[in-house]
Amino acid sequence: MAGLKTSELKALERIYRRHIPPQQVLSEELAGYLCKLSRDMQRQVGLLCNRRGEIEHVFVGDASKLTLPDFGRLRAGRGRFRGLRLVHTHLRNEPLTRDDLVDLALLRLDLVAAVGVTPDGRPMDLHLAHLLPTAVGQTPWQVLPPEPFYRTQVDAEALVASLETEFERISPTVQANAGQDRALLVIAEITRKAPRDGTAMTLEQRQAELEELCHTAGVVVTGVVTQRRPEVDPKYLVGRGKLEDILVRSMQVNATLLVFDPELTPGQAHAIGAFNDIKVIDRTMLILDIFAQRAKSRDGKLQVELAQLKYMLPRLQEKDTMMSRLTGGIGGRGPGETKLEINRRRARERIHRLEQEIEKYGRQRVARRQMRSERGLPVVAIVGYTNAGKSTLLNALTRSEVLAEDKLFATLDPTTRRLRFPREREIIIADTVGFIRDLPQDLARAFRATLEELAEADLLLHVVDASDDKRDQQIAAVERILGELGYGETPRLMVFNKMDRLSHDERAVVAAMSGVIGISALNIDSTKPLLDALEERLWSAALLGRHADPTTLPHTGEDS
Repeated sequence: MAGLKTSELKALERIYRRHIPPQQVLSEELAGYLCKLSRDMQRQVGLLCNRRGEIEHVFVGDASKLTLPDFGRLRAGRGRFRGLRLVHTHLRNEPLTRDDLVDLALLRLDLVAAVGVTPDGRPMDLHLAHLLPTAVGQTPWQVLPPEPFYRTQVDAEALVASLETEFERISPTVQANAGQDRALLVIAEITRKAPRDGTAMTLEQRQAELEELCHTAGVVVTGVVTQRRPEVDPKYLVGRGKLEDILVRSMQVNATLLVFDPELTPGQAHAIGAFNDIKVIDRTMLILDIFAQRAKSRDGKLQVELAQLKYMLPRLQEKDTMMSRLTGGIGGRGPGETKLEINRRRARERIHRLEQEIEKYGRQRVARRQMRSERGLPVVAIVGYTNAGKSTLLNALTRSEVLAEDKLFATLDPTTRRLRFPREREIIIADTVGFIRDLPQDLARAFRATLEELAEADLLLHVVDASDDKRDQQIAAVERILGELGYGETPRLMVFNKMDRLSHDERAVVAAMSGVIGISALNIDSTKPLLDALEERLWSAALLGRHADPTTLPHTGEDS
């Protein structure tokens, strides 16, 4: 309302005294009043009216647009509209704008209407639109042909009642997934940042991986939106127009969560969150949530909390004016700290305490590894992309019962076992957390508990899911992460798992690969070539000087 005269403000306030018959979009008397006021101010004038005909909000814009008041974007239940209709003036009798239609969809308004204004300030044409119960991918609204205002015969009350009945009849039920988040996935491919060496995943492959992550996290995927763009939009990642389309799509599929890939910057996360009331996370936050669900040991839970705090700290934002109230009381007067600053300080203090406690557990792990080293046992670490079958292989080789599921990140806590060979030789074999592309650095550092085993490893077993169409990209991702962690020079043995899922011709191709051993971890007999290769590599001439044949030890498992 800035810049308005006192007389104009009083004229706007008088609108609240008016009443619109429920069956009318706008009464003739109020239409004439709005148009004259709009012509005199040379501004658009709008109002929100409830179904009883009472005026709840009055607002003004400029000559070409207006901004709705912030009354929340929470949507009503299945099949229900908000119970408000938006009516405003158009000084040049122009049709409804895209902003009008997007507001109609996102706010689930009963109707949106624009009344054209003649040069002498009288109502001209009525432009009207309402929502439609359309299928996903179709336009979710219908724009009616414009009619001279004084000739329109639309029964607004009956129209809205019939639309709600139809929405209730065909809207998808969510009872089967009660209590679960319903996610719309948003995947953006930034072409200028894509690697040129062929190691980048396609949009389809990234979609499949993100869907699997959601499945592991217990999130129901209701739809997917993809976009290729040359560079990132600095504010919304995908651009404002595309974001509006995404929010409309989320309304159509009844999504409660938006999951973005790639990772959002703190500014992008804040801007997208402020644009709507749907919960917004990115791929990194989804992985952190999976880790939080699956970490079992005290050490693992501390690692997860530390990673979450480091991720959330730069993303703490003021939500509203309540966040900036000053603390009071003795010792808290004066400038003081805002609540946001207090939250950030407490987060930093908690991070410091977690790092100290994790360091204590780290010293304990070092002591255990030193004891193993004194026994002169070779160490083999199983590495690979998540869900490649590493834990299943550990169980097959050592006849253990480590948790192995067909889900991503089934293993988070470090697990070691002893494996005996025929000639009274034994090794320590360690399972590690699965790798994934674009693994955040904070996440990799936070889970050093599982990765510390790599530092002591004489040999890495790089396990690959041979049946995955993304295996080449997954191999490249694992090798890249190993190099970044400083283990690029550690000897390794490439193991293609899940060979039973391949056709005869595909198995022949793998068999012809140099330096690759094909197995099926579910079939113990298929692992014999791997055991032979392990024994040959570990007790070759290059390692005889470091590891003599150990004395016979009891065949028991060892956890750490």
